[in-house]
Amino acid sequence: MNPYELVSCSFYDELEALATLRRVCTILYRTETDEEISLEGQIIDLYSVNKVEFMKLKDATEIRLDRLISVDGKPMQLADDGTCQI
Repeated sequence: MNPYELVSCSFYDELEALATLRRVCTILYRTETDEEISLEGQIIDLYSVNKVEFMKLKDATEIRLDRLISVDGKPMQLADDGTCQI
């Protein structure tokens, strides 16, 4: 697996807002095999394990944040300086 790349603080904040609002959103991401997946889901948790950030959806799908392409049409952004961590 590739080393984790931190997402930007502003993008993480948007994910937190979607989780707080319990909105169903469109999520586009790449799997470890580089397959592009699009799904509708509700973010129920954002968490970190060994400095790798994940989102958990209501259907129990777990997605590593740096594998995201976009959420609700907003492209994923990586952190510029690596200082924003949960």
